Amino acid sequence: MIHAYAATAPGGPLRPFDYDPGPLGVDQVEIDVLACGVCHSDLSMLHDHWHLTKFPLVPGHEVVGRIGAVGTHVTHLAKGALVGLGWCSASCLTCRHCLAGDHNLCRSGEQTIVGRHGGFADKVRCSAEWALALPSGLDPLKAGPLFCGGITVFNPIVQFGVRPTDRVGVIGIGGLGHLALQFLTKWGCEVTAFTSSDSKRDTALALGAHHVVDSRDESRLSEIAGTLDFILSTVNVDLDWAKYLDALAPRGRLHTVGVVPSPLLVPAFGLIGSQLSVSGSPLGSPATTATMLEFCARHGIAPITETFPLSRVNEALAHLEAGKARYRIVLENDLG
Repeated sequence: MIHAYAATAPGGPLRPFDYDPGPLGVDQVEIDVLACGVCHSDLSMLHDHWHLTKFPLVPGHEVVGRIGAVGTHVTHLAKGALVGLGWCSASCLTCRHCLAGDHNLCRSGEQTIVGRHGGFADKVRCSAEWALALPSGLDPLKAGPLFCGGITVFNPIVQFGVRPTDRVGVIGIGGLGHLALQFLTKWGCEVTAFTSSDSKRDTALALGAHHVVDSRDESRLSEIAGTLDFILSTVNVDLDWAKYLDALAPRGRLHTVGVVPSPLLVPAFGLIGSQLSVSGSPLGSPATTATMLEFCARHGIAPITETFPLSRVNEALAHLEAGKARYRIVLENDLG
């Protein structure tokens, strides 16, 4: 029996919920949860913003824990191994995307909290390819957000060949952006942080940003026109995207990982004249996620976290929804 917290209706409170997961699949592992991050995607699923939610819903897709049981076909993981699990929980392993190493693009893949129960629980299951070993040197009580927030901003650095010589902008210094600053600085880039919050200026500089630009200041945006090779947007609000395109150098790229509510309005003439690109990406593959974890261990990169016991999950969700999180929330399993 798995003990969890679940919501039974959109926006409803999470309450204790027990369920029998049935026999462990031959290619699955069961993880004894130590801690689980709280992500804005959990809130989106809770409120059914994406029309993907099935209730009862057990959120949680930034899990760190120890392998408690192993399917009979799993040979690369053993009981007791410290692992993490993110948004993806299974992939087919046979489509051309999986065979190319792009398991995260599998059209028939499974997501940890879509149509199944996630990690706000004492245990959670997944296909073994998505349970990734945590390198030594990473704190298991802080590492959970790396498996969603971290890989979301690390993946485009790899996929689009961001170079150490590039000048890169990051829009939004929050749960995703504060990790992007750390990755890009350690990658060797010259990093500009865009923020509308004066209170985050010092944090951005402390995390490695070389420049901080007030995104409300038209004159500062004009000053940096044509200077950035890559801009990574982490926000989930609509912006004047043309202004950020103006900040790009020729052949620059505006890339979003934030789910903004409206279609992106970009001027075609601006794209054509400077050969600019606009793109987006999901989380990374197991291999890219493993590379990110090694990079974090090597360079001492970690999310800034606030901790709540799992039994106070509703308080933690309210804290996140109110915009008070600095910068990721982690729930520690206290279910016994």
